[in-house]
Amino acid sequence: MQLRPLPPLSDRESGPSGPKSERAGQIVGRRKGGIGIALVTGAMLVGVSACGGGASDKASGNDAKASGKPGASASPSPTKPAGPPMLLDTITPQTGTTVGVAMPISVVFTNPVAAKARASVEKHMKVSASQPVAGAWHWMGDRRADWRPKTYWPSGTKVKIDADMTGVSNGNGRYGVHNYTHTFTIGDDVRADVSVTGHTMKVTRNGKLVRTLSINAGSAQYPTWDGTMAVIDKQAKVHMTSCSVGISCDKGSPNYYDLTLPWDIHLTQSGTYVHYSTGDPYPGSGSARGSHGCVHLSMPDAKWFYGQVKQGDPVTITGSPRGKAPADNGYADFNLSWDQWLAGSASGQGTTATL
Repeated sequence: MQLRPLPPLSDRESGPSGPKSERAGQIVGRRKGGIGIALVTGAMLVGVSACGGGASDKASGNDAKASGKPGASASPSPTKPAGPPMLLDTITPQTGTTVGVAMPISVVFTNPVAAKARASVEKHMKVSASQPVAGAWHWMGDRRADWRPKTYWPSGTKVKIDADMTGVSNGNGRYGVHNYTHTFTIGDDVRADVSVTGHTMKVTRNGKLVRTLSINAGSAQYPTWDGTMAVIDKQAKVHMTSCSVGISCDKGSPNYYDLTLPWDIHLTQSGTYVHYSTGDPYPGSGSARGSHGCVHLSMPDAKWFYGQVKQGDPVTITGSPRGKAPADNGYADFNLSWDQWLAGSASGQGTTATL
């Protein structure tokens, strides 16, 4: 079994109201709050956004619910724990996936982990890789811990997370009863750099410019988040409504919308997407149309971009007055400096074990 992520935040952008994810076997439910979705085969990070749609506190991408069945992903403890069980809700990425260079390992616990227990818990979450990578754990509150490399993962790296929680205390009277293992691969280095003021998105693959696309971003009233956000997931269609994110429930308002839009790349838990919008079909500096926080592409460009990106690819937005997305707003881990990242770690910087 495998797992999902979580934490709180507030903002408004676009949020899906409940379509199926592109990933096979993954059905997502959404609600307001942090990040975390549990599924049999996968989970999704979602949330509120000014682009519209339902809210959620589920983590997304390729998370999977913790399994209690013996095998590659989890092994039950042979002995009775000393107290109630400490369980993992989700681990991202899902086993067997290929993800982008900015993808963190995100572990969500079903119950809070006390500060005094975090060093021990981190010690029992071993990260191995096919080449040495410096990185560290960072706690996003008391239930979510992310492991991030100091700089982006090298393409082609094979990675394994072995969370041996058996007998480990969460510092609040609960003890682990399972060992959870996920393995995944870092794919091509695909990046998208969005200039809000320049109305462009430059897409590169392994350091080479592939295409420059015309975009529109958020309006002055609903600005887009700045900073680097790793792709959470992508969906061929997302239902977005202004009422669901508190923008407007008045059908006579110019800010009211109730739309199902195609080619959606999910960037934040609060609901930021890169996608096509029927209200802004020809984005670019000449159209001067602002979104409710999302990044708009033309229909051909949105479809093309959808085919290029995967979970964990970094999308970096500059030129917006809003400021950087919080690190726990999806997988915006690289919006923290390395010193800031280490400040949230109980055990400090380390290097991956040999895989």
